[in-house]
Amino acid sequence: MTLARRFVLPLAASLAALSLSACGQSAKEEEKATASAAPEAKPGISVADGVFMLPAVSGNPGAAYFALDNESNNTVSIASIAIAGAGKTEIHQTMGGQMKPVDRVDVEAKTVVKFERGGLHVMAFEVDGSLKAGDTAEMTITFTDGDKVSAPLKLEAMGAGAMDHGSGH
Repeated sequence: MTLARRFVLPLAASLAALSLSACGQSAKEEEKATASAAPEAKPGISVADGVFMLPAVSGNPGAAYFALDNESNNTVSIASIAIAGAGKTEIHQTMGGQMKPVDRVDVEAKTVVKFERGGLHVMAFEVDGSLKAGDTAEMTITFTDGDKVSAPLKLEAMGAGAMDHGSGH
């Protein structure tokens, strides 16, 4: 029995240590997987002055405005933009008093593209009624190469004439 205790107890202790070690590795691997699934900032791209104008009337669309700075040496192309709390978004361009959807936006190297009233902007549909002025919502821009960048949008109440996009909607 002494011989059994001499081998069994150390073996049991070793198995327990390995089991705990495996749990720690599993948690670390899960943490790495979660981190790699999160949107990462696209190198050379920054977003500033993000504002999301909430609709004045429930059921109407809202609009987002911001500046995207491409500090890289390459042209980047925006494929889509998502806003937390909006069921659907579309990039629009107002030209000649008409607002039309845009499939993609190319941003030349070393330039800033402004999404603003009367020009390029993001229309947000199916806006969650729980979004309130003074809060923030996250916007995620997806590029045609699959890279993404996220930025906060300051939520603001729609003011009179604040969404002058022409007669397109």
